[in-house]
Amino acid sequence: MKKGLKAMILIYLSLLFFGSFIAVGALQVGVIEKAFPFVSKIDIFLYYFFAGAIGGSLRHLYMFCSHYMKDELNDYKQWIMYIFYPIFATGTAVVAVTLIQSGILLVEFKEFDDAPYAQISIAFFVGFGFNRFLDKLNTASKKMFQTNNHKNTSNSSHNTDR
Repeated sequence: MKKGLKAMILIYLSLLFFGSFIAVGALQVGVIEKAFPFVSKIDIFLYYFFAGAIGGSLRHLYMFCSHYMKDELNDYKQWIMYIFYPIFATGTAVVAVTLIQSGILLVEFKEFDDAPYAQISIAFFVGFGFNRFLDKLNTASKKMFQTNNHKNTSNSSHNTDR
């Protein structure tokens, strides 16, 4: 990778990481709600979104710096991962918390009066390891939506959805 591209990726990931903290702070003190009154209806999802962004960008900042220090950033295809994975992590975090709160995924949360700390923490963890979460979600959806015919032939060589 060229130095300019490496610098752009590092700046992007840093802005996403620190910007998400600033956004959470702005949500907490009500700055965003004053500018955009409709935010009060979706603010909880924004907390999950930004927690996922913090987790996804933290992981990819770490990966980027590790690969940079080992001089392993020679594949131009890798920049896609550093740009898009943190974005995927944000949406995945919101979906994960929604699945848990709907009862589809069984995790019990302790209720706090001032904030949903457990949900925000789950969103962070899902953002941090979103590809692992997607692997588990893919496995669960395969099991959930298998038909009887598909169960009998799941080990056959013509099964393309692995």
